[in-house]
Amino acid sequence: MIGELNDEIIEAIFETMPLEISVIGADDKVLAWNRHETRIFKRSKAVVGRNVRDCHPKKSLDKVEQILQEMKDGERDKARFWINMMVDDEKAKILIEYFALRNSEGDYLGCLESSQEVSDIQRLKGEKRLLD
Repeated sequence: MIGELNDEIIEAIFETMPLEISVIGADDKVLAWNRHETRIFKRSKAVVGRNVRDCHPKKSLDKVEQILQEMKDGERDKARFWINMMVDDEKAKILIEYFALRNSEGDYLGCLESSQEVSDIQRLKGEKRLLD
């Protein structure tokens, strides 16, 4: 990143951006997440410091483990998938992406998991210019 941001600005960015993120350390422990009150995938604050495996349904756990292992092994830098689910009593398309976090030498630092409700994005047609 070019320039510097103070903690207040960093927190405002994470709470304002239109997606949820969770940060997982290299040891697979949950470090932090944003948008606590409005998350699609809600969790208790007690999850911080716990193994990420405790945050996923058993039916997807083997896939999560595979993605994380491939990131650790340097075989994968991202994974993208999407699911249909009900959110606030409406059908929604949820885009979920995992990104390997690496230092400048390429060492694995952890994983950034993002989730975003994209139904409105899928319905975009044509173009809309700034301030139109």
